[in-house]
Order: sequence, then C-alpha cells, then structure tokens
Amino acid sequence: MTNPAFDAIKSDITNNDVVLFMKGTSSMPQCGFSSRVAGVLNYMGVEYKDVNVLADEAIRNGIKEFSDWPTIPQLYVKGEFVGGCDIITEMTLSGELDTLLEENGVAFSKEAADKIRESNK
Repeated sequence: MTNPAFDAIKSDITNNDVVLFMKGTSSMPQCGFSSRVAGVLNYMGVEYKDVNVLADEAIRNGIKEFSDWPTIPQLYVKGEFVGGCDIITEMTLSGELDTLLEENGVAFSKEAADKIRESNK
C-alpha cells in the first residue's frame, strides 16, 4: 500500500538538494520557528525548496511520521533529515551547518554564516 503523502515527501527530498518543510513559504513564513530557519537559509543564500505544510494536511501530518520528528519546520539536505529550528540554530552558530552544506556540495555564503555567528556572540 502506498502513502501519497510519503511519496510526495520522498520525491521532494530526492529531487532537491535542500528542502524545508515549513509553515508558510520562504517569502511568507507563518510561524516564528519556520521564519527563523527560512531566514538563516535565505541570509546564507542557500537554494532550497520550501514545502508549505499548511497547504496540505496529509503532508503536514505525514512529514512528522516520515521523519519520526514531532515538530515543524524540518530541514533535509541531500535526502537526510537534519533537524528542526533548535538544531538548525545550534548548527548555524557552531559552524556545523557550514560543514554539512560544504560536505554535500550545497552552495552558501560563508561570509553570511560568519556574520550570523558574529552577531550572536
């Protein structure tokens, strides 16, 4: 038995290097946590697909089950679940996100990442 929501999720994370399942869109986030993660990615110049979970109840519930992670937003890089808002924030501040993106060949602005860290010291 196939799950259409799982199929759509799998397709998105397979066909895009970086995917953010979020409430709202990258240009119009609908919650603070989604806004923070989208803001980091946008500021760092990361190209990513945004999936608005508010537009599809099956995806909204399905992504939580798919990743076995209870909250949204959820970030995927090269098909791997990275984490939610707190994890992405910590990884950004520690430089781990830079490393993850570099190791996966995802372009981003190192200068912007450094500025985020500088302003959060």
